[in-house]
Amino acid sequence: MLKRKCKITYIAHGATIYSDDYRLCSQENYPPLEEKGQEEIKKICEYIRCRGVRSDAIYSSPATRCIQSAQMISKVYKQDFEIVPELNSRNWGDWNGLTLDKIVKKYNLNYEDGIPSIIALTPENGEGIVDFNKRVDGIIHKIVDKNIGNRVIIVSGANVIQSVVATTLGVPPENQSRILIKTGSATQISYFDGWSSLIYSGFVPL
Repeated sequence: MLKRKCKITYIAHGATIYSDDYRLCSQENYPPLEEKGQEEIKKICEYIRCRGVRSDAIYSSPATRCIQSAQMISKVYKQDFEIVPELNSRNWGDWNGLTLDKIVKKYNLNYEDGIPSIIALTPENGEGIVDFNKRVDGIIHKIVDKNIGNRVIIVSGANVIQSVVATTLGVPPENQSRILIKTGSATQISYFDGWSSLIYSGFVPL
């Protein structure tokens, strides 16, 4: 009989001024949530309240936008959350703060190769996607092992959630940016001994 070790609900932080133009960001203290992002997290809070989504522990990326989102979510459960440095977004190095259009132009890249192929490249002074996935997978395993039998909420950026979904489904690193994770969305994964199962991904409450 299959016995689940842990169930994790991943919440993508709400929108910021960088969200609409797909500007890459690995800074922790900027940008904060904008009004639209706050409304998105309010809807997620209402969703988890109405659906009775349980939580034994809440973890957050160290980014301000994630902490702000986690603060709102933690009020639903009336419990504190823990900030986990290893849950920070991928380090974009010299690409930090740039839109894809600017990256393509500045580094003479070709859109014909596809956005996923560009995202899979390693920026100067940045983090390669394989190393990023190893970091994320490592900290998720630690959180799962710490929460055997528990239900957990993790608040993070979209690329962290893309990474865990890709790992669960066996999506190659060069294609994982095809996994659509919108701001203010919920993704749920069950973890078993040696494998995991995606329950739903990128759900946005109406």
